[in-house]
Amino acid sequence: MGMGSLSDTDDDFNPEINTTPLVDVMLVLLIIFIITIPVINHSVKIDLPRATNQRDEIKPENINLSIDAQGLMYWNNETIDAAQMNARIAEASKKTPQPELHIRAERTTQYEKIVEIMAAAQSGGLSKIGFITDPQDK
Repeated sequence: MGMGSLSDTDDDFNPEINTTPLVDVMLVLLIIFIITIPVINHSVKIDLPRATNQRDEIKPENINLSIDAQGLMYWNNETIDAAQMNARIAEASKKTPQPELHIRAERTTQYEKIVEIMAAAQSGGLSKIGFITDPQDK
């Protein structure tokens, strides 16, 4: 007579789960972990020196280029003409780190003048150009 069998024939499916292989595998894994854990945690205590990792970040200077309604240009509050502006842009583009060009224009300044300055800055080698605006409270 078979244990847990509902009929007398041997051809029927046995619904019981054989847990012996599962227990064998778990015991082998337990032994492996018991052996390997002390090896993994083994370390040598060393008093290492401490160092800081702070970059010396040099901030680029800002060039303020202002344009009034008549088209006069001011390089950091100093009046300049187009030839002086091109020379100063070429000189500024050679600096490391490269300075940022901040353009400030009056509301009534012609757009053509602003585009000429942007083109001169780009052809002169300045890659960082920004616009300064004054917000209005309405």
